[in-house]
Amino acid sequence: MKSLTRPRVRSRASSRPSTLATRAYDMSNRAAQAEATRERIRAAAVALYQERSLDGFTLEEVAERAAVTVQTVLRAFKSKDQLIMAALNTLALHGQPIKERAPGDVDGAVAMIFDLYEAVGDLVIRQLGDEQRLPGMKADMDIGRAKHADWVRTSFAPQLERHDAAQRAPIFSALMVATDVYVWKLLRRDQGLDRGDAEAVVRQLINGVIGNSREA
Repeated sequence: MKSLTRPRVRSRASSRPSTLATRAYDMSNRAAQAEATRERIRAAAVALYQERSLDGFTLEEVAERAAVTVQTVLRAFKSKDQLIMAALNTLALHGQPIKERAPGDVDGAVAMIFDLYEAVGDLVIRQLGDEQRLPGMKADMDIGRAKHADWVRTSFAPQLERHDAAQRAPIFSALMVATDVYVWKLLRRDQGLDRGDAEAVVRQLINGVIGNSREA
């Protein structure tokens, strides 16, 4: 008489680790794909910025270049402002936060900083307002301040070098003030000046600081 052997049945408990591992792998894979998509979108925005001005491209163009939809761009970065900030952060990591102009070119420096503020100035103002109640933001904001100081030193190096160290420090501080985002906000948002008139005011401030009376 043959003995009846009951077939082995894998318990649910024994299959659970495999299921959990598969689930964890799927989640990790999805996260990696999402980050790769964000990076592709960011790279597309950086490339477009390098070809044009900060506000000279659309989300549709970013999406097309990154091979995604506009909805995907907005899911990844919420708004064009945030995407531009991400692109600027990427450029800053490579030492190029904004497009280079020849040192000493006041007109070019003012146009450059206005390109930046016209694109993300309102967002920067909001972030500065949030900094007091969200201390975790301070490190990132300090990086922005340091980058601005580096830009001022480079952009106005010939003018600064004409003065000795004792004179240079207050001139540098005045240039920092003249090119600060709050000056842009005062002229463009609070006083309602158009961009050309606002740039003229900033140029006049800078020329007064560096002793150049060309623009009265």
